[in-house]
Amino acid sequence: MPQEWRQTVAFDNGTEFARHHLLHALGIQTFFCDTRSPWQKGGVENAIGRLRRTLPRKTDLAAVSEERFTQLVQAYNHTPRKCLDYRTPAETFRNKVLHLKCEFTSRLRGNDGREKRE
Repeated sequence: MPQEWRQTVAFDNGTEFARHHLLHALGIQTFFCDTRSPWQKGGVENAIGRLRRTLPRKTDLAAVSEERFTQLVQAYNHTPRKCLDYRTPAETFRNKVLHLKCEFTSRLRGNDGREKRE
């Protein structure tokens, strides 16, 4: 991922993010939402909710095999998102197009004004 795309990460206060400081070595700043304020980072709540579908709370992530972890990440990255115009994060990053206006869904348009799907 290009450096300009990986400057900050915001987390909720779950223990699964205890090693957030390891991201600092990559030049990534880390932030935490205030306790009992899930509205501050809806994307985090959505991501955790998706993860909890397969990994229950208090799962020791260190005990999850690398193969299983890779499967979970792949499933997450290949799930279409409304905020990405029903593309998957994998498609979006592969094409180096980010659509971050998650409040509504809009179509990407080419220079000719017509809708384009990559």
